[in-house]
Amino acid sequence: MNAAPAAGVPARPSEWLAPDWQVPGVGALMTTRAGGVSAAPFGRLNLRAAVGDDAAAVAHNQRIVAQAIGATPVYLNQVHGREVVRLTAADTRPDAAIYTADASITTEPGIACAAQVADCLPVLFAAPGARAVGAAHAGWRGLALGVLEATLHRVCEAAACEPHEVQAWLGACIGPTRFEVGPDVPAAFEAAPGSARFRPHGPGKWLADLPGLARDRLHAAGVLDVSGGRWCTVSAPSQFFSFRRDRVTGRMAALVWIERLG
Repeated sequence: MNAAPAAGVPARPSEWLAPDWQVPGVGALMTTRAGGVSAAPFGRLNLRAAVGDDAAAVAHNQRIVAQAIGATPVYLNQVHGREVVRLTAADTRPDAAIYTADASITTEPGIACAAQVADCLPVLFAAPGARAVGAAHAGWRGLALGVLEATLHRVCEAAACEPHEVQAWLGACIGPTRFEVGPDVPAAFEAAPGSARFRPHGPGKWLADLPGLARDRLHAAGVLDVSGGRWCTVSAPSQFFSFRRDRVTGRMAALVWIERLG
């Protein structure tokens, strides 16, 4: 379900992450484990019921987030693809259908684009003048398929701006010292084994730099201002959920929204 703001829930935890960009009129953050009510192994702020958590706890956690940001998050059914949807006020209704997509954009205040993650990379986008924002879920498959380029295109189209005017922020994901992959991953990026983003790590294995790959693709697409990407979900079990580390675990969310006036 898509959570709506509710009264009587805690304020934004200080442990959540926030971009260091300066985009007037745009709000953005990434949740961590802090601030929720879910029990182990989903403790504490799990935002996805489909992983096996108690649905009432997840709904409460989603209300915590909505209240803390003053906007209504719209969560997606993510499938490691490159589909991008444009959100409107109709998508915040309790009975709204859940999109199957890996990225969303909006031009309407009070709607939070959300990417749920537990090792995959969330990327947030902000156009100048708060004319459009977007969020993308970028695992290696979606990244190789072009989900970031597709999201950037939709943000630029909606905001009538150029890629170099857009700011992008990379949230927490599995880090380059922990992301062991097989030969299919370098092949998906048409990267030679041993290239800058893939370091050998035993027979037929490489360590992949997911944030580095995202930066490369964003820069190639024309984005000049790319920040974040310095947190490893696997290496900080008290702070972040990690599917690769724990298998059964919760989901965090990176969110971006246009602030309401007044």
